[in-house]
Amino acid sequence: MLSAQDRAIVKSTVPLLESGGEALMTHFYTMMLTEYPQVRPLFNQANQASGDQPRALANGVLMYARHIDQLDQLGDLVARIINKHVALQILPEHYPIVGTCLLRAIEEVLGSDIATPQVLAAWGAAYNQLADILIGAEGAIYDEKAAAPGGWRGGRAFQLAAKLDDSTEITSFYFRPVDQQPILEFEPGQYIGIKLNIDGEEVRRNYSLSALAQLGRYRISVKREAGGVVSNYLHDRLQVGDVVELFPPAGEFTLTASEKPLVLISGGVGITPTLPMLEAALATQRPIRFIHCARNAHVHAFRDWIDELAAQHPQLQRFYCYQEADALADHVGLLSEELLGEWLGQERDVDAYFLGPKGFMGAVKRHLKALGVPEQQSRYEFFGPAAALE
Repeated sequence: MLSAQDRAIVKSTVPLLESGGEALMTHFYTMMLTEYPQVRPLFNQANQASGDQPRALANGVLMYARHIDQLDQLGDLVARIINKHVALQILPEHYPIVGTCLLRAIEEVLGSDIATPQVLAAWGAAYNQLADILIGAEGAIYDEKAAAPGGWRGGRAFQLAAKLDDSTEITSFYFRPVDQQPILEFEPGQYIGIKLNIDGEEVRRNYSLSALAQLGRYRISVKREAGGVVSNYLHDRLQVGDVVELFPPAGEFTLTASEKPLVLISGGVGITPTLPMLEAALATQRPIRFIHCARNAHVHAFRDWIDELAAQHPQLQRFYCYQEADALADHVGLLSEELLGEWLGQERDVDAYFLGPKGFMGAVKRHLKALGVPEQQSRYEFFGPAAALE
């Protein structure tokens, strides 16, 4: 437990974090990734370059400082962090590195007049408290996944069994375990960690599982990103028969059992986690509205499959919104509040799940709120570092 003095000191630094947290975390990451190359595989360098990772960490540290007296007020933030860590296999030995670099960054960026020995001691105690919480929670999940049927701990060798193009940008990769033993079931909406060696450098990424774990294999569906180190490697160089390491599925953004109508809204490659959600929901009697937005039909993955499901299941209605003129679109343009309201029909007591680019998600969140969908039934997840939608 932190002392009352330590909590007071940490809370006193909130204004500094509000104004300079991003600069502080940028310095932190630069230092850590330079001096501790062993942790580089745990971070997507594209998110460093864009500033998304420092921005997300700055927000997380700020929220922790604000709620240091009432950690339960952090809501889903801690669960998101824990699941991301599990999917990347963050281990207890990584935490001292982060703690050392964080305190050094505070001292070097804020200066000795502000980062006094008392401030550094208080933040050291606060970090150790948070590290203990995360290590304990992550350890419990590692143990649970290792003990579950088909489960494992750490990396497990999987072979690429098939590689299929789903659009001009998205390709699906099907992996089977090399040991030919059962695999762990997962909740619709979860993601999996993959470990690769690209030109002698280890990299790790999380990708949403885009189909239920059928026939003893996992499927991820990856969009080719311009300049994307891993996405281009997967598209161009990973071949059927190649072996990679996968970490057990993780993630707190999952389909909740309910009898309420289900609304799945996606933009671009954000469609991937909605696919196993759709599969699972079709096994129930709940009404489903599936709304997908894309630039055009050429980049729209899984359209034929969804159309077939809609033809087979009267409970499923699907709507497609394309930015570019296309005869296959139900609407051309952006997903406006008026259009979303029309596609929702009269029902507002729904469970809505939405994913896609940040701007798209921000708009959908605002539209759902304005249309009267209860905020606690409006759920979303970010690809990459979490960010605010407001």
